[in-house]
Amino acid sequence: MTTQSHAVDRELVQAAAHVARTRCRGDNHTVAAAARTRDGRIVTAVNAYHFTGGPCAELVLIGTAAAQGAYELDTIVAVGDRDRGIVPPCGRCRQALLDYFPALRVIVGEGDRVRAVRITDLLPESYVWADHQLAAEGAGPPGEG
Repeated sequence: MTTQSHAVDRELVQAAAHVARTRCRGDNHTVAAAARTRDGRIVTAVNAYHFTGGPCAELVLIGTAAAQGAYELDTIVAVGDRDRGIVPPCGRCRQALLDYFPALRVIVGEGDRVRAVRITDLLPESYVWADHQLAAEGAGPPGEG
């Protein structure tokens, strides 16, 4: 796997860290995410932990961005509360982020190893949902017709 690094959006990291510091309280909200939209806006969100498996901050951010009319994200980062620093996306989030934004850059790492990489580099050899959808409306299942 060759990982292509991009410049790190420090303002985005700072935005996520600020939300983690000021909005994450107790065990229900422990991670904040920030994303830059293609038009330059920054959208933020926090996770909604629940013992039944509440959504991660990255998934909440996808919905928050859509509610604000932002359907194209360029870069995303998640930061843990209590000064835990950058938190890489879990496997479920990696798959969802890839399906929604296949060209997305994700900020990962710690200290002097912080870098922005393509979501495809974090999930190589992955299943891409869109690649397996029927190409034409009304087409039958593969192998028919």
